[in-house]
Amino acid sequence: MAELVYYCGTMDSGKSTLALQTAHNHQSRGRTGVIFTSKDRAGAGLISSRLGLQRQAIEVTPEIDLHKFVVDQLSMGSRIDFVICDEAQFYQREQIEQLAKIVDGLGIDVYAFGILTDFRTSLFPGSARLVELADRVNTLQVEALCWCGARATHNARTQGGVMITEGEQVVVGDVNPEQEVSYEVLCRRHHMRQVTARASRASHTSTYPLPFRD
Repeated sequence: MAELVYYCGTMDSGKSTLALQTAHNHQSRGRTGVIFTSKDRAGAGLISSRLGLQRQAIEVTPEIDLHKFVVDQLSMGSRIDFVICDEAQFYQREQIEQLAKIVDGLGIDVYAFGILTDFRTSLFPGSARLVELADRVNTLQVEALCWCGARATHNARTQGGVMITEGEQVVVGDVNPEQEVSYEVLCRRHHMRQVTARASRASHTSTYPLPFRD
């Protein structure tokens, strides 16, 4: 039977890489699918991985009906064996329900990939609905690491290296610290203490010379 499967993790856990690999594996076996994405850092209509992989995809906007899109493609004679949904945390709750409808009504496997929580540790609406509806929820096995070396479990939004705890839920950015607004993955302890990598380095930098002897 077809399934709705959600692969989730923090930033830097390889979710887009896995989405691209999943699409490749199916297509290499002669299967045909539809690939969706939303608000990828590389731009609209693209899936990009930090490993340098990239490919075209269909941009999901709040207005698109994903079930209707797939039905229309099938009605025009297209073959669809699977559906890939990257950045699924940005989808509307209704769109997640449409994905479940694709699985149950059309018998097509749907593989969704995304981030569970935002920079405030709150569930994204799309992720929350996926957890509620998915046949399986799998945590990605590639563990992102906090600056301290511990397993990263939370996403932090930073500005000038300083952690931000207020603002819009969705602000597209990357992990590049040179950007005005960027993101960093932290363990729970350092997220709760708001200690970013830059803050840690600053706290360990002394302005006093070491007491060397002649």
